[in-house]
Amino acid sequence: MPLPFILDTDPGIDDAAAIAAALFAPELKLQLITTVAGNVSVEKTTRNALQLLHFWQADVPVAQGAATPLLRPLRDAAYVHGESGMEGYDFVDHQRQPLAKPAFIALRDALMSAPEPLTLVAIGPLTNIALLLTQYPECKFNIRRLVIMGGSAGRGNFTPNAEFNIAVDPEAAERVFQSGIEIVMCGLDVTNQALLTPEYLATLPEVNRTGKMLHSLFSHYRSGSMGSGLRMHDLCAIAWLVRPELFTLKPCFVAVETQGAWTSGTTVVDIENRFERPANAQVALDLDVDGFRQWVAEVIALAP
Repeated sequence: MPLPFILDTDPGIDDAAAIAAALFAPELKLQLITTVAGNVSVEKTTRNALQLLHFWQADVPVAQGAATPLLRPLRDAAYVHGESGMEGYDFVDHQRQPLAKPAFIALRDALMSAPEPLTLVAIGPLTNIALLLTQYPECKFNIRRLVIMGGSAGRGNFTPNAEFNIAVDPEAAERVFQSGIEIVMCGLDVTNQALLTPEYLATLPEVNRTGKMLHSLFSHYRSGSMGSGLRMHDLCAIAWLVRPELFTLKPCFVAVETQGAWTSGTTVVDIENRFERPANAQVALDLDVDGFRQWVAEVIALAP
């Protein structure tokens, strides 16, 4: 039986690759996409999600989520993904629309109507998940686990210490990490290793329509280069669902810094249990890079 799950995302170029894997990995059944402001505004991330689904003729509902972080103005990553969030490919026009309800209500409805607890995967800022848990705390028991792309046990990629998704909305992340939900954290410790090689990237246009589209997007992606390799941050969260054996996890207490003048958005990962607090996350610290690359090639080849 494929694993039913919900994807909360802010597409984004590497999100496009993650959505491809979410749709075409045979082990998975994507039931709902919720969008959030992050890489670009929520209007653009929603448009991008709908364009991708139309490209693949995939029948997955989309709910538009939070336009701003809980307490802060949005700081986006258009400098990495381009102004539209998915620069480099001309998608065709379509009539698809998001659901007429906001993401946190769509999340609640999906969770409460599911026959068994659902897995959530969040590969953008955690604003929608925090809103869900605040407005509908009873939903917590219908979440099997939350797999996130976010945070770091080491250095950051947005500030010296903070990873982008957490730094955009640290208050949301803090709420989620304190929620008691089972969390798997795929942070920069593994995603910086998740590099697709220039040799593989060069073959993408020959693989299929999807490969051609991703190659066009990747040519405009600034998390690495086509000549040195590209980091597939968001794809790691999907990879963990399908191939958890590729990851080395350690249960840790994770705190999110919300106050620091210089360190806001930092995930404080207590690898050596200095705080003597119970673990609230399984933190991915290492990745089988060859296995990851092989899986990516397999799953992209399954797309049309």
